[in-house]
Amino acid sequence: MTDFDPIRSFRKLAYNNALANHRLHMACALLQPGEFEAPRVSFFPSIKATLNHILTVDWFYVDALEGGTLGPQAWAVEEPCPDIASLAAEQKAVDARLVTLAEALSPQKLVSTVEIHRGERIQRERMEDVLNHLFQHQTHHRGQAHAMLAGTGVRPPQLDEFIVADDARFRGDEIAALGWSEVRIMD
Repeated sequence: MTDFDPIRSFRKLAYNNALANHRLHMACALLQPGEFEAPRVSFFPSIKATLNHILTVDWFYVDALEGGTLGPQAWAVEEPCPDIASLAAEQKAVDARLVTLAEALSPQKLVSTVEIHRGERIQRERMEDVLNHLFQHQTHHRGQAHAMLAGTGVRPPQLDEFIVADDARFRGDEIAALGWSEVRIMD
């Protein structure tokens, strides 16, 4: 057994996030015309609106975590992606940025201060708290999209089989499609 690595959980959550988004987007690509934007009961009124919200909030926080100043411009357009193909491509790009950020973490970075541009003010938070907040936000809203997907003809994908080594049997093809390896994500 190796020494405890305080960064490992953040790396695994970043990979888990990207895989869960990939699975959800693959399922949404199977929706019949009109189902992606169809009105549904949830916090946001459609799968499209929910997934666009996840994307714009990811833009906001990942930019701040990278030291950027995008701020509220991240959601200046409430639903920037009109279809699942464009949304999946944009989400994949921001997910890759988050994985890159997580791969570069150190204990010192985790306790550093992130400046979050909120328009009229700058919010200052520890990086580890911002990361935990972001992962919670993503999980929360993906769950809502998952529940809405259950009201369609498309079976919602499994989103929680990732963290433990035994789950490798459920993710092999997807890990390869994302260009990863088991060694990389389980390290």
